[in-house]
Amino acid sequence: MHSSFLEMIGVHYIKYINGIGYIVKNEISKHMFTQNNQIRFDWVQMYRDEMGYDHVLQNDNVFFFCETIQEVEIIEYL
Repeated sequence: MHSSFLEMIGVHYIKYINGIGYIVKNEISKHMFTQNNQIRFDWVQMYRDEMGYDHVLQNDNVFFFCETIQEVEIIEYL
């Protein structure tokens, strides 16, 4: 359970899937993207793109709109 206060001040959480980290920026119930009992993945994609997220995860009831945590490249300065 996530505190609405934490979400309100911009604190998000991280999910790791197959070794890749995702910052979950928003959770929306799947029924919000449903028309005639079918999930409209084009709506999901449009929302993702409009909000500037780069990945969507899901469970049985919720879409998780995320930003992928990029791998760090170590640069040496001589």
